Amino acid sequence: MSGPSIVWFRDDLRLADNPALRAAVERDEAVIGLYVLDEESPGIRPLGGAAKWWLDGSLRSLADRLAQRGSTLVLRRGAAASVVQDVAREAGAGAVFWNRRYGGAERAVDAALKSALRGSGVTATSSAASLLFEPWTVLTGSGTPYSVFTPFWRACQSGPAPRAPLAEPRRIRGPAAAPSSDDIGDWALLPTDPDWAGGLRQTWEPGEPAARTRLREFLAEDLADYDRSRDEPAAGTTSRLSPRLRWGELSPHTVWHEAIGAGQSAGRFLAELGWREFAAHVLYHHPDLATQNLRPEFDGFPWPRLRPAQLRAWQQGRTGIPLVDAGMRELWRTGVMHNRIRMVTASFLVKNLLIDWRRGEEWFWDTLVDADGASNPFNWQWVAGSGADAAPYFRVFNPELQAKKFDPRAEYIRRWAPEYGPDAEALAPPPIVDLGESRKAALAAYERMRRSRRA
Repeated sequence: MSGPSIVWFRDDLRLADNPALRAAVERDEAVIGLYVLDEESPGIRPLGGAAKWWLDGSLRSLADRLAQRGSTLVLRRGAAASVVQDVAREAGAGAVFWNRRYGGAERAVDAALKSALRGSGVTATSSAASLLFEPWTVLTGSGTPYSVFTPFWRACQSGPAPRAPLAEPRRIRGPAAAPSSDDIGDWALLPTDPDWAGGLRQTWEPGEPAARTRLREFLAEDLADYDRSRDEPAAGTTSRLSPRLRWGELSPHTVWHEAIGAGQSAGRFLAELGWREFAAHVLYHHPDLATQNLRPEFDGFPWPRLRPAQLRAWQQGRTGIPLVDAGMRELWRTGVMHNRIRMVTASFLVKNLLIDWRRGEEWFWDTLVDADGASNPFNWQWVAGSGADAAPYFRVFNPELQAKKFDPRAEYIRRWAPEYGPDAEALAPPPIVDLGESRKAALAAYERMRRSRRA
């Protein structure tokens, strides 16, 4: 069937190394870009506030880049399966292309849409773009999903290397007339009253061009020190590429090949890409990762009654624990948090405050610009002890010891929580829990869970 090609953009807001876009261009018909803000399809999780802020900027950048190359981006809101079919009919489209997603609800939407489009005579094709390795291709010798990272990553590396990234199309032929588009301003993705996004604007510039710039900077300036200082939150040597990968402004294939070609030892950094792959692998095989314990014995964990005041203190960085408070304020200000500090703050919530990991996952979902459906719940379950390859529950991160080891001069703490500096001790709030006593309570609760399971 002839007619324009539609590229349905989702978590792949880029022109370079975009297989769906490449397939549409090679079909040699006019190309229409489409983004659907789907908050209606069953099981699709609405974006958090920080993610919406990022999406607004990234879509504006994508629209500009498509226009520069001769095409257009149509914005629509609603249940994706219906909206994509509507736009295809309006455009008289002969084909729809997209890159795969791996959550259970997302796969259900995509499968139903593919069937409906093909039933109406429209070509519907999905491609691999967001992962280095498709989840169903990496299995144990017995054909089951991996539950431990090291053998998973070894299996990934034992096969063919990730493909080379695809070049960005120089010209994208647009339609003579495109379907109508929503005004992105009407989506109200940006906060207004109050406007809490000042720190995000100061920290980030969403969009593919800025993502490419940051990748070059990291490889040239920080990769050489990554393995040595990546755990030091004040060092500034982390890649800061996580939101770029989450929104697909960079593909993992681009990052992989450029890191290998950078002339530095990239093994530790590439393993972090592997951890991202592992999270998606687990989500694919366990679609309810954000709501259900991966290890069912944790369904019997004796969580005490929620103490809202303690949860708010953690969210606001007012716990009286310097490293925890610094991390939570970095999160609120910038929409990200250093990975080491993410583990510390998560452990404090789950194991010192004895608050269900799902409450923390929900807060990070709302405040992280890089929150995605795989890594966010996967990492929370890892800290809580209930997930894949999880840290044992009895491993409790001590924030004071972590600060001494990874922030010995308190540079990170002073930056984000200055009241804990040597000249401001009188301003620091008292701790809301005793670290030693709360650790004992957590271990006692864990032991009760184990005894009840044996009974």
